[in-house]
Amino acid sequence: MLKIFRKRRNVFINRIHEQTAITLEGMEVLLAYMNNPDNQLAEQMNVKEKEADESRRLLIDELNRTFITPFDREDIFALSRAIDDIIDYALSTITEITIFKVKPTPYMVQICSLLKDATFEILKAVECLQEHPGVTSEHAHRAKKLENQVESVYREALAELFKDTDDVKGVVKAMKLREVYRHLSNAADRGDEAANVLADIVVKTA
Repeated sequence: MLKIFRKRRNVFINRIHEQTAITLEGMEVLLAYMNNPDNQLAEQMNVKEKEADESRRLLIDELNRTFITPFDREDIFALSRAIDDIIDYALSTITEITIFKVKPTPYMVQICSLLKDATFEILKAVECLQEHPGVTSEHAHRAKKLENQVESVYREALAELFKDTDDVKGVVKAMKLREVYRHLSNAADRGDEAANVLADIVVKTA
Protein backbone atom coordinates (compact mmCIF):
# COMPACT_ATOMS: atom_id res chain seq x y z
CA MET A 1 0.00 0.00 0.00
CA LEU A 2 2.84 2.39 0.86
CA LYS A 3 4.51 1.74 -2.51
CA ILE A 4 1.24 2.42 -4.33
CA PHE A 5 0.71 5.62 -2.35
CA ARG A 6 4.18 6.91 -3.23
CA LYS A 7 3.70 6.07 -6.89
CA ARG A 8 0.42 7.96 -7.09
CA ARG A 9 1.82 10.88 -5.14
CA ASN A 10 4.67 11.24 -7.60
CA VAL A 11 2.30 11.14 -10.57
CA PHE A 12 0.24 14.08 -9.34
CA ILE A 13 3.14 16.16 -8.11
CA ASN A 14 4.95 15.57 -11.39
CA ARG A 15 1.88 16.61 -13.38
CA ILE A 16 1.42 19.79 -11.36
CA HIS A 17 5.14 20.50 -11.59
CA GLU A 18 5.02 20.13 -15.37
CA GLN A 19 2.03 22.45 -15.61
CA THR A 20 3.68 25.04 -13.36
CA ALA A 21 6.97 24.86 -15.27
CA ILE A 22 5.16 25.57 -18.54
CA THR A 23 3.31 28.43 -16.85
CA LEU A 24 6.61 29.89 -15.68
CA GLU A 25 7.89 29.73 -19.26
CA GLY A 26 4.74 31.57 -20.29
CA MET A 27 5.36 34.29 -17.71
CA GLU A 28 8.90 34.70 -19.05
CA VAL A 29 7.43 35.16 -22.52
CA LEU A 30 4.96 37.70 -21.14
CA LEU A 31 7.76 39.71 -19.55
CA ALA A 32 9.76 39.58 -22.79
CA TYR A 33 6.68 40.79 -24.67
CA MET A 34 6.23 43.71 -22.31
CA ASN A 35 9.81 44.77 -22.97
CA ASN A 36 9.58 44.18 -26.72
CA PRO A 37 6.02 43.54 -27.98
CA ASP A 38 5.97 41.63 -31.25
CA ASN A 39 3.83 39.01 -32.95
CA GLN A 40 6.38 36.23 -32.51
CA LEU A 41 6.31 36.53 -28.74
CA ALA A 42 2.52 36.72 -28.80
CA GLU A 43 2.46 33.45 -30.75
CA GLN A 44 4.89 31.88 -28.29
CA MET A 45 2.50 32.76 -25.48
CA ASN A 46 -0.35 31.15 -27.37
CA VAL A 47 1.71 27.96 -27.73
CA LYS A 48 2.63 27.92 -24.04
CA GLU A 49 -0.99 28.35 -23.02
CA LYS A 50 -1.98 25.36 -25.15
CA GLU A 51 0.86 23.28 -23.69
CA ALA A 52 -0.26 24.17 -20.18
CA ASP A 53 -3.85 23.24 -21.05
CA GLU A 54 -2.72 19.84 -22.30
CA SER A 55 -0.70 19.26 -19.13
CA ARG A 56 -3.79 20.08 -17.07
CA ARG A 57 -5.92 17.69 -19.17
CA LEU A 58 -3.50 14.87 -18.40
CA LEU A 59 -3.61 15.67 -14.70
CA ILE A 60 -7.42 15.70 -14.65
CA ASP A 61 -7.47 12.39 -16.51
CA GLU A 62 -5.16 10.89 -13.87
CA LEU A 63 -7.38 12.33 -11.18
CA ASN A 64 -10.51 10.82 -12.67
CA ARG A 65 -8.93 7.37 -12.98
CA THR A 66 -7.30 7.26 -9.53
CA PHE A 67 -8.99 6.22 -6.31
CA ILE A 68 -6.13 7.00 -3.90
CA THR A 69 -4.52 10.45 -4.06
CA PRO A 70 -1.67 11.84 -1.92
CA PHE A 71 -3.86 14.71 -0.74
CA ASP A 72 -7.45 15.85 -1.23
CA ARG A 73 -8.47 15.57 -4.86
CA GLU A 74 -10.31 18.87 -4.46
CA ASP A 75 -7.00 20.52 -3.56
CA ILE A 76 -5.27 18.91 -6.54
CA PHE A 77 -7.99 20.21 -8.83
CA ALA A 78 -8.02 23.67 -7.25
CA LEU A 79 -4.24 24.01 -7.43
CA SER A 80 -4.15 22.99 -11.08
CA ARG A 81 -7.03 25.34 -11.91
CA ALA A 82 -5.37 28.32 -10.20
CA ILE A 83 -2.11 27.69 -12.04
CA ASP A 84 -4.02 27.35 -15.30
CA ASP A 85 -5.71 30.70 -14.68
CA ILE A 86 -2.33 32.41 -14.28
CA ILE A 87 -1.25 31.60 -17.83
CA ASP A 88 -4.77 32.20 -19.16
CA TYR A 89 -4.65 35.76 -17.86
CA ALA A 90 -1.14 36.18 -19.22
CA LEU A 91 -2.43 35.28 -22.67
CA SER A 92 -5.49 37.52 -22.34
CA THR A 93 -3.19 40.38 -21.30
CA ILE A 94 -1.33 40.16 -24.61
CA THR A 95 -4.63 39.78 -26.45
CA GLU A 96 -5.98 42.95 -24.86
CA ILE A 97 -2.81 44.88 -25.71
CA THR A 98 -3.14 43.77 -29.31
CA ILE A 99 -6.86 44.55 -29.56
CA PHE A 100 -6.63 47.95 -27.90
CA LYS A 101 -3.36 48.83 -29.69
CA VAL A 102 -1.70 50.18 -26.55
CA LYS A 103 1.94 50.14 -25.60
CA PRO A 104 3.10 48.31 -22.46
CA THR A 105 3.94 50.70 -19.64
CA PRO A 106 6.82 50.54 -17.14
CA TYR A 107 4.21 49.53 -14.54
CA MET A 108 3.22 46.56 -16.69
CA VAL A 109 6.85 45.52 -16.99
CA GLN A 110 7.25 45.74 -13.22
CA ILE A 111 4.08 43.74 -12.58
CA CYS A 112 5.07 41.03 -15.06
CA SER A 113 8.49 40.71 -13.45
CA LEU A 114 6.81 40.20 -10.08
CA LEU A 115 4.38 37.67 -11.60
CA LYS A 116 7.28 35.72 -13.06
CA ASP A 117 9.00 35.64 -9.67
CA ALA A 118 5.78 34.56 -7.93
CA THR A 119 5.27 31.74 -10.42
CA PHE A 120 8.85 30.63 -9.79
CA GLU A 121 8.10 30.47 -6.06
CA ILE A 122 5.01 28.36 -6.76
CA LEU A 123 7.12 26.01 -8.88
CA LYS A 124 9.66 25.62 -6.06
CA ALA A 125 6.81 25.06 -3.60
CA VAL A 126 5.51 22.19 -5.74
CA GLU A 127 9.01 20.72 -6.04
CA CYS A 128 9.35 20.58 -2.26
CA LEU A 129 5.84 19.32 -1.55
CA GLN A 130 6.70 15.63 -1.24
CA GLU A 131 9.94 15.64 0.73
CA HIS A 132 10.09 19.09 2.34
CA PRO A 133 6.60 20.43 3.02
CA GLY A 134 7.97 23.01 5.44
CA VAL A 135 9.96 24.55 2.60
CA THR A 136 6.82 24.45 0.46
CA SER A 137 5.17 26.72 3.02
CA GLU A 138 8.10 29.15 2.82
CA HIS A 139 7.88 29.36 -0.96
CA ALA A 140 4.11 29.77 -0.79
CA HIS A 141 4.59 32.64 1.64
CA ARG A 142 7.07 34.29 -0.72
CA ALA A 143 4.60 33.93 -3.59
CA LYS A 144 1.93 35.67 -1.52
CA LYS A 145 4.29 38.52 -0.65
CA LEU A 146 5.03 39.02 -4.34
CA GLU A 147 1.29 39.11 -5.04
CA ASN A 148 0.95 41.86 -2.46
CA GLN A 149 3.66 43.79 -4.27
CA VAL A 150 1.76 43.37 -7.53
CA GLU A 151 -1.33 44.88 -5.96
CA SER A 152 0.69 47.84 -4.68
CA VAL A 153 2.09 48.50 -8.16
CA TYR A 154 -1.37 48.00 -9.64
CA ARG A 155 -2.90 50.66 -7.40
CA GLU A 156 -0.01 53.01 -8.13
CA ALA A 157 -0.47 52.45 -11.86
CA LEU A 158 -4.19 53.22 -11.66
CA ALA A 159 -3.56 56.40 -9.70
CA GLU A 160 -1.08 57.54 -12.34
CA LEU A 161 -3.36 56.43 -15.16
CA PHE A 162 -6.19 58.81 -14.40
CA LYS A 163 -4.03 61.91 -14.02
CA ASP A 164 -4.14 62.61 -17.75
CA THR A 165 -7.85 62.32 -18.47
CA ASP A 166 -8.74 65.91 -19.31
CA ASP A 167 -10.26 64.99 -22.65
CA VAL A 168 -12.13 62.10 -24.25
CA LYS A 169 -8.98 60.74 -25.87
CA GLY A 170 -7.23 60.58 -22.51
CA VAL A 171 -10.19 58.85 -20.89
CA VAL A 172 -10.38 56.24 -23.65
CA LYS A 173 -6.67 55.51 -23.37
CA ALA A 174 -6.94 55.22 -19.59
CA MET A 175 -9.84 52.78 -19.85
CA LYS A 176 -7.95 50.60 -22.33
CA LEU A 177 -4.88 50.45 -20.13
CA ARG A 178 -7.03 49.79 -17.09
CA GLU A 179 -8.38 46.63 -18.76
CA VAL A 180 -4.85 45.37 -19.33
CA TYR A 181 -3.90 46.11 -15.73
CA ARG A 182 -7.00 44.25 -14.59
CA HIS A 183 -5.91 41.08 -16.35
CA LEU A 184 -2.49 41.29 -14.73
CA SER A 185 -4.09 41.82 -11.33
CA ASN A 186 -6.29 38.77 -11.91
CA ALA A 187 -3.21 36.72 -12.75
CA ALA A 188 -1.69 37.80 -9.44
CA ASP A 189 -4.89 36.85 -7.60
CA ARG A 190 -4.71 33.33 -9.06
CA GLY A 191 -1.09 33.06 -7.99
CA ASP A 192 -2.17 33.99 -4.48
CA GLU A 193 -4.88 31.33 -4.67
CA ALA A 194 -2.35 28.69 -5.75
CA ALA A 195 -0.11 29.65 -2.83
CA ASN A 196 -3.06 29.34 -0.43
CA VAL A 197 -3.92 25.86 -1.73
CA LEU A 198 -0.31 24.75 -1.32
CA ALA A 199 -0.27 26.06 2.25
CA ASP A 200 -3.54 24.24 2.97
CA ILE A 201 -2.13 20.97 1.59
CA VAL A 202 0.87 21.24 3.90
CA VAL A 203 -1.37 21.78 6.92
CA LYS A 204 -3.71 18.90 6.00
CA THR A 205 -0.88 16.42 5.43
CA ALA A 206 1.20 17.42 8.45
